Amino acid sequence: MAYTTINKPSDYFNTVLYTGDGNASQAITGVGFQPDWLWIKARNAGNAHVLQDVVRGISGSKYRFLQSQDPNAEGTSADNDGVSSLDSDGFTVGYSNSGAWNENAITYASWNWLAANTTASNTDGTITSTVSANTTAGFSIGTYSGNGISDATIGHGLSSAPEMIIVKRRTGSDNWQVYWNAVTERNGFLNLTNAFNTPAATAQWGTNVPTSSVFYVGNDNSNNASSNDYVFYAFHSVKGYSKFGEYTGNGNADGPFVYTGFKPAFIIVDNINQADDWYMFDNKRSSFNQVQANLKPNTTSVEASSASYALDFLSNGFKLRAATGAVNNNNDTLMYMAFAEQPLVTTGKVPATAR
Repeated sequence: MAYTTINKPSDYFNTVLYTGDGNASQAITGVGFQPDWLWIKARNAGNAHVLQDVVRGISGSKYRFLQSQDPNAEGTSADNDGVSSLDSDGFTVGYSNSGAWNENAITYASWNWLAANTTASNTDGTITSTVSANTTAGFSIGTYSGNGISDATIGHGLSSAPEMIIVKRRTGSDNWQVYWNAVTERNGFLNLTNAFNTPAATAQWGTNVPTSSVFYVGNDNSNNASSNDYVFYAFHSVKGYSKFGEYTGNGNADGPFVYTGFKPAFIIVDNINQADDWYMFDNKRSSFNQVQANLKPNTTSVEASSASYALDFLSNGFKLRAATGAVNNNNDTLMYMAFAEQPLVTTGKVPATAR
């Protein structure tokens, strides 16, 4: 059996850096595919994270967006202010009055995922969803309308049970819910610093774990209020391409090594046990070790570069190089989601090399 089904991870996930030009239309290229989910953050300005996707729709002169640090309902941007199109090698952004996408001289990071480049109705659950799913990459985007019934089910479109599900209420203000079941079932909040709940809160996620076709929601407003609209992003690990897991901190600058089975391109880390920020790292903003450039999904903070949160990207995983509690507190459990730059070994038996 081949080590991986994905020899070129950048066909499914890629980070692109760009500089805003302040114009009504700037084509951003170099993604390598037409992205279905874009997560954009200004690096040198305290602007919001903005998330747009193909299922909620990107069209017209006003563009739907959500902000990972903000519990507010889905917004629509001013005319020509946002991602106006998804293109074959990237996307097009404009600027009107917001610095979140294309302000002149502001530097940006865009993290881009490929789903299906199309949407389909999914009737696997008791609630019908609209889904764009990439079963090869273990990633799907979906929308649904809540029914207020506990243990309702929603089809996610994947071929395996999700290990991580992010849900955001679109038609009202509510925290970003994070379902986590890569090791232990838990519930967290993307826009908050709170520790995770164990087990996952039944009001949000029902009393059953996800299956290969559906996930469960309770009757909490954040996940399933009657006649309210929601979006979800669902993931499971794919050997050589993505990994969702946990590690135990040792509180030492010679921190734990975490095996992923690939050279990482992108990692998000959060301390499950204590209140702290989330941290985002990638191979474009930090092109060599130590990886220090970080952004926080739960804040609008500018990019920081600090040895206090450092790690190394290795050929087969990553190693913590900081004692800071947010990424390596002694005896705490930390969760991570990681996507690959290169699998440890391709089907052609080409090994990953160190940085």
